[in-house]
Amino acid sequence: MRHFLPLLLLSLSTVSCVSTETSKQEVMPKKNTAPKNIIMVIGDGMGPAYTTAYRYFSDNPETEAIEETVFDRHLTGFSSTYPAAVSGIVTDSAASATALATGIKSYNGAIGVDVNKNSVQSVLEWAKLQGKATGVVVTSQINHATPASYLTHNENRKNYNAIADSYIDNGIKADLYFGGGWQYFIREDRNIVNEFKQAGFHYINNYQDLTNLPNNKPVLGLFADVGLPWALDDTNKYRLSAMTKAAVHHFIDYQNNSSEKAQGFFMLIEASQIDWAGHVNDISGAMAEMDDLAKTLEYLEHFVEQNPDTLVIVTADHSTGGLTIGAKGKYEWQPEKLRTMKHSPIYIAKQLIKNEINSVMTTTLFNFELSNDDIALLMHSKNTAIINNNTKINQLKGISALEFSLSLTVKQIINKYSNTGWTSGGHTAIDVPVFSFGKQSELFNGQQDNIDIAKKIFFLLGK
Repeated sequence: MRHFLPLLLLSLSTVSCVSTETSKQEVMPKKNTAPKNIIMVIGDGMGPAYTTAYRYFSDNPETEAIEETVFDRHLTGFSSTYPAAVSGIVTDSAASATALATGIKSYNGAIGVDVNKNSVQSVLEWAKLQGKATGVVVTSQINHATPASYLTHNENRKNYNAIADSYIDNGIKADLYFGGGWQYFIREDRNIVNEFKQAGFHYINNYQDLTNLPNNKPVLGLFADVGLPWALDDTNKYRLSAMTKAAVHHFIDYQNNSSEKAQGFFMLIEASQIDWAGHVNDISGAMAEMDDLAKTLEYLEHFVEQNPDTLVIVTADHSTGGLTIGAKGKYEWQPEKLRTMKHSPIYIAKQLIKNEINSVMTTTLFNFELSNDDIALLMHSKNTAIINNNTKINQLKGISALEFSLSLTVKQIINKYSNTGWTSGGHTAIDVPVFSFGKQSELFNGQQDNIDIAKKIFFLLGK
């Protein structure tokens, strides 16, 4: 089995990492050596248990060695995530994204504003003012907490319509937007998509059009009503990778063909639904979302090889769900069944509701054989859920109480076969990993706070 970092080397690396403000200043590069392109990648909810689990999930079982992942290759440090003191020490996505985007601590729910609700400039906004092309690529709706914190300012992340409106009303901040959000951008009271078109944007609404983008126009791509489908259920399970490739190619073409030559680009990429899987304790969904992110980073590795004047920073805004790789005192974690899964738990639950539950049906849906006890548990859960289907489930929009209830049993079975544990349905306050590669990537070595990441990016952008 491969040993990843001998303890001695790890200790030496830790000693040499940046740990004080003085040493941070000493390693700051000259501004004229800054990268031309900066790509900020956020795995929403991706604590260290997720990247570790992905190593074993993606391992080739035919070899004795545990193969390293793209995350292993580029781990440079860790980041603390706590919000402003008014919100305690467990952050939400809005406060953490605001910190990562602006270098300012704020309260949970804040979108690009400080604790006094005053707007604070983001690295994306500053990059745009410096003549760079800018864009966001996410698997959530594009007015969700993380992209919104880079693009606009609002006192409450839940003001989705107002946030969408601000993408036009407060000035267009990006040259490319990829993600979900029809519900918020095509409304009865306002069609913001048409307003983007009137502003000169090319609009697409399906993945197929990603390969045929005009090289001289900004682009808005919305591919779902709210967030994109789960990776396991989507028509392209590597949709984040596909959107990222299209975005990077477009930025290169756009820079070469636009009447106003951009000075490189700044892009935010978010694997949004790692967090969503963590909230509902869905290990199969989490690994599929991690796989999509890993393929995205592997593409960016190749891009940096061909374009060494590029910096990629990867981190998480927080960890979600208290994921544990191993549960109930058993010294094992078994990802074998997870590798075979082709559908999300909610999809499986919907099909079980529509059809008779038997061994043939469950084997088809889970893509592995269940025990008679598991099948009996699903049947009991379905019958009980039908009886109790007068309870409204507000947490998951578009999912009935019946579907939600049965999906809990589906996840219970998946967690049992993989021996996966969870401690929470919310966020946790643990530090998250930081990865970086490309030009000036060493700037992100060591232990740091999330606001330090923004401050370093601002420095590289000449502020």
